[in-house]
Amino acid sequence: MATPTASTRNHTSTEQAESLIRATGARLTQPRVRVLAFLLAQHEPLTHHDILARLPGEGFDAVTLYRVLEWLTEQGLAHRIAGADQVWRFSANPDKDAHDHAHFQCTRCEAVTCVPDVPLPRKLKLPDGFTSDEVDVLIKGRCPRCAGE
Repeated sequence: MATPTASTRNHTSTEQAESLIRATGARLTQPRVRVLAFLLAQHEPLTHHDILARLPGEGFDAVTLYRVLEWLTEQGLAHRIAGADQVWRFSANPDKDAHDHAHFQCTRCEAVTCVPDVPLPRKLKLPDGFTSDEVDVLIKGRCPRCAGE
């Protein structure tokens, strides 16, 4: 079986992005499709700056990208991960229930990785009157690339 080319993966990501955006009932716009397709093709969460620098095609201005990322996050199509360095990273979330996991941040290169094998607790025992909206678990250490250095 042939390995998919970058062009094939990009076409598939674009089709998936269009389908996911249509499912929200919102307007299908080129910036939304481009950013979500790009995130779907990535293997790690990326910062706003990384996305702006790596997004193929005509350039985006920083404000447009910020608004698109916020919209994707609000719709549950992307998730935002807070790193220990206080920089947000974004990752596609095609399965809206798939974000219930921990993240790992390398203390050397600062790369953030989703760790789906470490699920977040479904219920937390909180003091009376407190309700949680979100739980973030960030594990810090060295990634395989940096562990040997």
